[in-house]
Amino acid sequence: MGRITEDLIRRNAEHNECVIFSLEELSLHQQEIERLEHIDKWCRDLKILYLQNNLIGKIENVSKLKKLEYLNLALNNIEKIENLEGCEGLTKLDLTVNFIGELSSVETLRGNVHLRELFLMGNPCADFHGYRPFVVATLRQLKWLDGKEIERSERIQALQDFPEVERQIREQEKAYCLRRARDKSEAQRKLQEEKEHGEKEGHPGSDGRRDADVAENPPPSLGSRDQLQAPEVQEGEPNRKKVDDVEDDLEFWNKPSLFTPESRLETLRHMEKQRKDKEKSSDKKKKVKPPRMLITADGRALNVNEPKLDFSLKDDEKRNQIILDLAVYRYMDTSLINVDVQPTYVRVTVKGKPFQLVLPAEVKPDSSSAKRSQTTGHLVVCMPKVGEVITGGPRTATPAQSTWAGSREHTDKRSRQTEKLEVDPSKHSFPDVANIVGGKAPAPRRVQPEPKVMPCEEDPGFEDDPEVPPLI
Repeated sequence: MGRITEDLIRRNAEHNECVIFSLEELSLHQQEIERLEHIDKWCRDLKILYLQNNLIGKIENVSKLKKLEYLNLALNNIEKIENLEGCEGLTKLDLTVNFIGELSSVETLRGNVHLRELFLMGNPCADFHGYRPFVVATLRQLKWLDGKEIERSERIQALQDFPEVERQIREQEKAYCLRRARDKSEAQRKLQEEKEHGEKEGHPGSDGRRDADVAENPPPSLGSRDQLQAPEVQEGEPNRKKVDDVEDDLEFWNKPSLFTPESRLETLRHMEKQRKDKEKSSDKKKKVKPPRMLITADGRALNVNEPKLDFSLKDDEKRNQIILDLAVYRYMDTSLINVDVQPTYVRVTVKGKPFQLVLPAEVKPDSSSAKRSQTTGHLVVCMPKVGEVITGGPRTATPAQSTWAGSREHTDKRSRQTEKLEVDPSKHSFPDVANIVGGKAPAPRRVQPEPKVMPCEEDPGFEDDPEVPPLI
């Protein structure tokens, strides 16, 4: 059976970042809760509370929720309306399909002056003659009852007929309480009988069916040939037990029963027992999966991708590091991811499933970092490389700096060596370019030099400066 715990409330408060003290809306439906507890202490600011389809038998521990506006307690085992006087802001109350037979208990809601909607359909009190006029006249602040609007004329008529309607309701309540007391005593008697029957079945030899089986199939004597059939009888015992369980289940569901809180509890216990028996049988059949091998006996790491995630491995030569981009599920909680960086491999455990990758070069685990993208959810692991490079072959590692220096020296030597081409003119003949075209070559014309203009002393602008050298 379920209980209201802090962990249960936090798991249902994801929309409020798992903070419970400032919760305004909480949904705890279909949790098999039997008792209301702790909510008024942990969630004082609640405005909406969903508790439908549970096994709550009493309304309690909600009187301190002053801001509560909507309370849903449909499909529970509630038999009386009580302990709601402290919910000052309550405007809507849903008690559909419960076991409320004391209709006069609605009088406790008179103090909830803001109550506008009330649902009581599916309860025994809803079958009482005069049920609706009694509720309309008792709770004058109501606007809607069972999803139907209360008109002014209806309220006036209910107030006029209230004395007679109240007397009828009291008589029907009294008759219902007597029937309910008989049903409770009958349910307790059946529960006691079933408990005693179960204790008898637990003792060997007390079950009549087992005695009959022993009488029909006596144990074979030592000299009998039927000894070989003993294992077959033992193998048939589980099948016989399975058949008996199926018959008991059919008998339980075909047995007529009243719709009472006790019958709901009995049905739930029967279903819970079946579920536990099924889990036990499945645990026996379940084979233990051997752990996956990640490191061989000789210490060699293997590549493993059990979570089946996409990934990319990049060698960033500019920053001398190796980057692993692992496509982790976007909405997965980071607490379910564990990263382990080793000099020659990296291992990421995602929800218990290992992802392991051998690195192409040795890295520094202490300087490595792991970050998660806020947009894609991918996990990015940056692993700085060490000075030496590890290769997969038997070749020894050489420092990267010495390799670069050797290549530079070789380039310098080639630049110093200058190759010269020598040509012997005696071994080669060149054509006379001047005599290629025949005929008399025209005599070259002499270019007459332009006469130099010498300044004259008669020039009015001429000034003879002795420091200026003469023109040649």
